[in-house]
Amino acid sequence: MKNLFHADKNGYYGEFGGAFIPEMLYPNVEELRKKYIETMQEVSFQKEFQQLLKDYVGRPSPLYFAKRLSEKYQVKIYLKREDLNHTGAHKINNTIGQILLAKRLKKKRIIAETGAGQHGVATATVCALMGMKCVIFMGEIDIARQAPNVARMKMLGAEVIPAKSGSKTLKDATNEAIRDWINNPEDTFYIIGSVVGPHPYPDMVARFQSIISEEIKRQLVIKEGTENPDYIIACVGGGSNAAGAFFHYLEDKNVKLIAVEAAGKGINSGESAATSILGEEGVIHGSKTLLMQTDDGQITEPYSISAGLDYPGVGPQHAHLFTSGRAKFLNATDDEAMQAGLELCKLEGIIPAIESAHALAALDKMEFNKEDIVVVNLSGRGDKDLDTYIKYFKFD
Repeated sequence: MKNLFHADKNGYYGEFGGAFIPEMLYPNVEELRKKYIETMQEVSFQKEFQQLLKDYVGRPSPLYFAKRLSEKYQVKIYLKREDLNHTGAHKINNTIGQILLAKRLKKKRIIAETGAGQHGVATATVCALMGMKCVIFMGEIDIARQAPNVARMKMLGAEVIPAKSGSKTLKDATNEAIRDWINNPEDTFYIIGSVVGPHPYPDMVARFQSIISEEIKRQLVIKEGTENPDYIIACVGGGSNAAGAFFHYLEDKNVKLIAVEAAGKGINSGESAATSILGEEGVIHGSKTLLMQTDDGQITEPYSISAGLDYPGVGPQHAHLFTSGRAKFLNATDDEAMQAGLELCKLEGIIPAIESAHALAALDKMEFNKEDIVVVNLSGRGDKDLDTYIKYFKFD
C-alpha cells in the first residue's frame, strides 16, 4: 500500500493534519488547496522554479563525504550541504516555490513568520527578486539573538515587526502573522516557513523541499552505487528540512529516518522543545498535531538555544511519523548540540547552524555498522549563530 506517510486529500497524515481556520481565512486557504498541486505541475511553473533553483539558489547542493567525521564515528557520513544555498539554508527552496504560487494567484503583498531568521531572510530575498512588498513577523527575543539576519531582512527591503506577546519567539511571530492575514485576506499571501499550519501548507512546503531527497538519491548513486542510505538524520522544529530530506524515502522502510528535536536544558527541566516526548494531541496554527501543553490545554512555552527549534509543536507529518514508528525521534540538549557544532568546525572546517548541530549530536547517540551510509542534512550555516557560539564557548 502506497502513500502511507503523505497527506490524504483532506490534508491528514493518519490522525494528524487538517485545516482548523477562522472563517475569514477560508477563501484563501481553499483557493490554495484547489490550485497548488495543479499549478506546481504546470510546465511553465516547473521551468521557472527549476531555473531559479539552479541559477539563483545554486542547486544541486553538494553531498559531501565527511572523511574525518566518518573516521571518528567509524561509519560513512555524508553531509547534504543545504548550508551552501543562497541565503545560507534550505528555506530558500520553499520561498521561491511559494512566491511563484503567490504571483500566479495575483497576490501583491507577502507576509511570513521567522524564528532563527533564515526563513525571514529567504522570504525577503524572493520578495526583492520579484518586486513584492514584504512584512516579516519575528519574536522580540529572536530579533535580539539573531541581529545579523534582522539586518539582512531590512537591507532586502522587508519590514520587520516584533512579536511582543507570550514567549516573544517563533510561536508568537506565527500568531501575529495569522492575525495580519485575517485582516488582509484579499491581497496578501502568507509564506509559511515550515511544514506546519493548515492544509495545504504542510504538504506544499514538503513538496518544495523534496528537492533535497531527490538530489540525495541521484548523488548517492554516483558516490556509493545506491540511491538509498541506511540512515537520514535531520533536526526537527516545525520540520521542513527533515520533511525534504525524508520525502522520497518515506515508503522505503530500509532507510531509517532519524529526527532530532531540541531538548534545551533537559527533557524534564521545564525548558525544552522535545515535542515528541512532551507533547500531546492538540491544535496549533491551523492543524492537529503533537503539541506541548498544560493539562487544561494551554500551550507550554518551548525553549532551545537555537531560535529555529523552539516551537511547541511539530508538523503533522512528523507527528504521524513518530506515532507510527516510521521515524525514530531523538533529542539533543543545548550543550550536546553546541559541542557537536564545534566538533564539525574542528574536524571538517564547516561552521553549522545551531539547528543543524542538533542533527550532528545524534551521531553520538547511535550505534552504526562500519559500512552503513549515513546522510546528515546540514540545513543551515552558522554565520547567524556566531554571537551565540562566542558567548557559549567564551571566545571573546
